[in-house]
Amino acid sequence: MTKKKRVYINTIGCQMNVYDSGQLMTILKAHGFQETHEVEQADLIIVNTCAIREKAVQKMASFIGRFAGLKQKKPDARMVVAGCVAQQQGKKIIERFPYVDVVVGTHAFRRLPALLEDRELRAAPVVDISMTKDIEKTDSRTLLRHHQTNISEFVTIMRGCDNFCTYCVVPYVRGPEISRSPEDILSEISVLVESGMKEVTLLGQNVNSYGMKEGLCTFPELLKKVNEIDGLERIRFVTSHPKDLSPELIESFGRLEKLCRHIHLPVQSGSDRILKRMNRRYTAGAYLDKIRRLRQTAPDMALTTDIIVGFPGETEQDFYQTLELIRQVEYESLFAFEYSDRPDAPARRFKDKVEPPEKNRRLRELFALQESITRNKQEAMVGRTVEVLVEGESKKQQKQKYPINEASTELTGRTGGNRIVNFSFGLDCNLDINNLKGQTIQVRIEKAFSNSLWGIPVGMEFTSRQNKGGYVHVA
Repeated sequence: MTKKKRVYINTIGCQMNVYDSGQLMTILKAHGFQETHEVEQADLIIVNTCAIREKAVQKMASFIGRFAGLKQKKPDARMVVAGCVAQQQGKKIIERFPYVDVVVGTHAFRRLPALLEDRELRAAPVVDISMTKDIEKTDSRTLLRHHQTNISEFVTIMRGCDNFCTYCVVPYVRGPEISRSPEDILSEISVLVESGMKEVTLLGQNVNSYGMKEGLCTFPELLKKVNEIDGLERIRFVTSHPKDLSPELIESFGRLEKLCRHIHLPVQSGSDRILKRMNRRYTAGAYLDKIRRLRQTAPDMALTTDIIVGFPGETEQDFYQTLELIRQVEYESLFAFEYSDRPDAPARRFKDKVEPPEKNRRLRELFALQESITRNKQEAMVGRTVEVLVEGESKKQQKQKYPINEASTELTGRTGGNRIVNFSFGLDCNLDINNLKGQTIQVRIEKAFSNSLWGIPVGMEFTSRQNKGGYVHVA
């Protein structure tokens, strides 16, 4: 029997890349590969790249550089560079790293098995960064056969972007916006639910504009269809563009019981002048008005955002307008970054750049403000009872040397508002962890930390080790 080749994938970047890496693994498994989590054991090594920020590109280069030594030990090992940097740089990657075997762009990853065969036949590197106007249908039966389903999964509903924000390379590396058919999306979600998924996150560069170009159903209508899938418990989505956040979508948070009361709504800046330079096509006032309507519809709405500091031309006044917006909204958390020039992005040509030390100072000040807000929101959760979807062992538990249930039982999950909750059943309980995964339970919050909460499950019965004939009820 021929030994299966082993494949290792290193994913850098956003949720879209995580989804694409999962699809790549499924495709390769269907062609006889098996997954390994040890790069030294791999016969095929893939780095799925991100071009949004320079740091992500540096991570890619560092990882590829490590492959040179491995190639000397395993001459037959193959290296693939995939994703956004592959799409952006193409043959330049081969020129810089001649030991790379295949460069595969954002539209071509389904062709990877054929590209690998072509590499062997030609005995030379292969580059495919061609773009297509269509999205291939998902083979749901293959997905079920080769995909190891998690409690929570990503599902892409569209590809590309038409917004052309001046700082962003996505339209150039992902192509124009195109939506998958609702039937294909619903089929994929149904198959994942059948194999154990309880929570889905719908992905797109701007999910709010789903279906508009193709005349498909609207995004709120798609959410309604997903909400009707039996066995699915929670729905999330990212990312929303504020300019396209419609009244119908806002109302969905009050109508659809499976739609989590959490939205990631990138604001990028609190200054109207900077928002205009970014080509965001909304004002800070319009953004805040949509936040008010969201909270009127769902008072417990959890809000997160993205912010860029030090955009070209950003003055101290512009920056403090951003801080003031953060104070008004009081986000649960946020992702903030120093602006960096990106190839192809128009802002690269702007002359009035903010100096690096000033960008760094502003970023630190912004983080200090948000950390204070997050800390207060986390501490306010102590004493409350929340619903948690159980995902499995906590990170702390996974690091323990002893098996679960032998010395402690700490699991983890998330609230509908996307807060991480770790919880313990104590030392005296017998639990079937596999049966508990995917269940929604009540947890009373006892402690708050900067990035997580800790609590005790309530309203549950479980077998006591010391009293095997009876049950312990946690009130």
